[in-house]
Amino acid sequence: MSVTVLYFASLRDAAGVDSESLPVPASLTALYAELRARHGFVLPAEKLRVAVDGAFAAWDTAVADGSEIAFIPPVSGG
Repeated sequence: MSVTVLYFASLRDAAGVDSESLPVPASLTALYAELRARHGFVLPAEKLRVAVDGAFAAWDTAVADGSEIAFIPPVSGG
């Protein structure tokens, strides 16, 4: 049982990959905390948006086997 985590912008740079497959997490909050420790992400969860299966989601959204999760940092443009 696994999920696919997608990384964008600064998170992709820190992780060094575009995506990775991981075991189904207990929660999105726990998953981000684990990834933050593993990859050294500097942004706290409060600064991110999270999407599950292509739609923005709340941090307490349940995650199922096969889900695609994206943590989306703020971006700037010019």
